[in-house]
Amino acid sequence: EAVSGAQLIAQALRAQNIEYMFGIVGIPVTEIAIAAQAVGIKYVGMRNEQAACYAASAVGYLTGRPGVCLVVSGPGFLHALGGMANATINCWPLVVIGGSSDRNQETMGAFQEFPQVEAGRLYNKLSVRPSSLEVIPAVIEKAVRTSIYGRPGSCYIDIPGDFVNLQVNKSSIKYVECCLPPPISTAEHSAVSKAVSVIAVSKQPLLIIGKGAAYSHAENNIRKLVDLCGLPFLPTPMAKGVVPDNHPNCVAAARSTALQHADVIILLGARLNWILHFGLPPRYQQDVKVIQIDICAEELGNNVRPASTLLGDINAVTKQLLEEFSKRSWKYPSNSEWWKRLRGKIKNNEERSKGLALQKSLPMNYYTVFHHIRELIPKDCILVSEGANTMDIGRTMLPNYYPRQRLDAGTFGTMGVGLGFAIAAAMVAKDRTPGKRVVCIEGDSAFGFSGMELETICRYNLPILIIIVNNNGIYTGLDANSWKEMLNFGDPATCVPPVSLLPNSHYEEIMSAFGGKGYFVKTPEELQNALKASLTDKQTPSLINVMIDPQSERKKQVCVCFPFSASSMV
Repeated sequence: EAVSGAQLIAQALRAQNIEYMFGIVGIPVTEIAIAAQAVGIKYVGMRNEQAACYAASAVGYLTGRPGVCLVVSGPGFLHALGGMANATINCWPLVVIGGSSDRNQETMGAFQEFPQVEAGRLYNKLSVRPSSLEVIPAVIEKAVRTSIYGRPGSCYIDIPGDFVNLQVNKSSIKYVECCLPPPISTAEHSAVSKAVSVIAVSKQPLLIIGKGAAYSHAENNIRKLVDLCGLPFLPTPMAKGVVPDNHPNCVAAARSTALQHADVIILLGARLNWILHFGLPPRYQQDVKVIQIDICAEELGNNVRPASTLLGDINAVTKQLLEEFSKRSWKYPSNSEWWKRLRGKIKNNEERSKGLALQKSLPMNYYTVFHHIRELIPKDCILVSEGANTMDIGRTMLPNYYPRQRLDAGTFGTMGVGLGFAIAAAMVAKDRTPGKRVVCIEGDSAFGFSGMELETICRYNLPILIIIVNNNGIYTGLDANSWKEMLNFGDPATCVPPVSLLPNSHYEEIMSAFGGKGYFVKTPEELQNALKASLTDKQTPSLINVMIDPQSERKKQVCVCFPFSASSMV
């Protein structure tokens, strides 16, 4: 009995428990998508390979099993590189399958010929081309396994066009079983007790929870650790919700103070990169003791020499710490000077935000918009967020109560991820937690990167709520009158500020054009009504286009030695 290359690929993916595939079909991969559907894999056809790849990577983060991105050769492959890099830098599992030119036309200038395997090496943990149809199942197993073992990341499989419809006898195929779940490693006992000793003598401890902790499903043990030891904790953006944001020990509203004055910092699956200001002065104490817990040995010791390193799975190592602490019955006192200082700062910052949120002036500012969104969206919704000010202010204003329910621009600071992430989250939610809403909050500039995915959302009837916080530009924009005056000076290409976008763009009409519901909103009342209507309708995708003051910005803060673009992203 014969089987085609396309069928073989689909069967091998199914054998590895792959559930979702995103992509754009064309020569030579169309048959692969058809075969995938035939074996029960869900295929979502997207409008741009970049968005398809972002979606597949988000599935990997949300489920722990890679999503697959399917692309055509040459330009199709190249458009997916952004998603591969984003997945690898965020440490999310992903498998990309790219068609390539027929083998017998190599070096001849074949249709869309490009050195895809070599190009893929920079962006992936593994970049391979199966040498024959017979080895496809083994290669797919290796790619899936590599994507989830150790530090997760992206893997690329190159499929020559002539493989897709080529037939091979089933008896000659090397079939392989599903790979085993990733092995769980724990830290060495001496390192655990050393770490606990360092924490136990700390005067100003701080626990930093990273998205590695969210990925390893460590929420129950981390919550126990926080409660048992009474430690102040700070989540990185995508680790919000591992411990609920409303937990009394959360010091996110005093972030700068917490980082700058902590004497012992415990890093749980977080890296000392730009998001955490590298762990260096003036943002940190010169002699801060860092206890680093990470799955990746190469990460240990980056930028700061650690006082103690615990190599292993975050959940497993947290459990080791819990066991060690329960022997010592140590708890950080809640009446310490450190807590007084942190609580004072939290109160101060929350009052400033509240003052901005309750401003009655029109057009609205960011804080007012987020205040109303926070009041009305479900506590357990999945929040997708991207933009500059929109993402930064939204992170402080919109709480997360559950793990892995905030998706944003991430470690790579990637703009354009929002709609792909929202589609992935909605597909996963539909299967695993029916009724859970996905709310995607976009800056108007960020929305533009993959706005045409609104058609995808409507085609698959995904009841996503998209909110565009529209300030007519990138960072800041112009109002309609200033825009008109600006045009009197001559050609827009020479006189319009590079950060400006067209004022009062009716993005909601794009949603209406595809059969979803669109709302154009200028006042708090209109915003409340649009939110209520969108959330009540659990069947239809909707988009609320919220016009805000084009000059609205985040509350003034002191930025230390970082360029504007970087500080706006932390």
